[in-house]
Amino acid sequence: MTNWSQINMQDANSPLMEQLIFFHDSTMIILIMITTLIAWIMMKMLFNKKINRFMMENQMIEIIWTILPTIILIMIALPSLRILYMMDETKTPTVTIKAIGHQWYWSYEYSDFKNIEFESYMKPTNEIMKNEFRLLETDNRIVLPMNNQIRILITATDVLHSWTIPSMGIKIDAIPGRLNQGFMFINRPGLMYGQCSEICGANHSFMPITIESVTTKQFIEWLKNN
Repeated sequence: MTNWSQINMQDANSPLMEQLIFFHDSTMIILIMITTLIAWIMMKMLFNKKINRFMMENQMIEIIWTILPTIILIMIALPSLRILYMMDETKTPTVTIKAIGHQWYWSYEYSDFKNIEFESYMKPTNEIMKNEFRLLETDNRIVLPMNNQIRILITATDVLHSWTIPSMGIKIDAIPGRLNQGFMFINRPGLMYGQCSEICGANHSFMPITIESVTTKQFIEWLKNN
């Protein structure tokens, strides 16, 4: 079961990612229907021997194949714009953390609390436990409370990086000298994995991200112990 889960993406763990998956699935249904219809029409044209050499135009068909694609494009564009605005929506955060990209590891600062900052390196293969993932597990996890609005501030110290968590639907570039912002809302407790998705150098594939989602009570206890 563990080996099978390693070759699959994690389930969505935020309202934003759920909306992105729903939009992807609905768009794919539309594309499949269009592809099937066009394939059927082409087959009918290839095997149909009927011709009408006096038919030079058909206004009704031209109106239909102009209006119908317009309606389909609107059906795709409106949900897409809605999700785009949702991704950039500014909310009042409960917790703010700052992620800093280095060659080749991440460091984190909890801006709302004093003296809580740490560096997060990929765990070596010889230290990986049986229930951990190779190349994805880190020595220090980001601990965040579920069901809370979380703001992430992202920058870099050297080259371009990209802080990416697929199950959260978040991907933000880490740019030296620039502070980018993103928001997260975690639905349930668990572990979420990500990686730097910007080609940042020789060890680009060895700077993973691990988020541990806990309840608010557990998060407060973690704060007290750090």
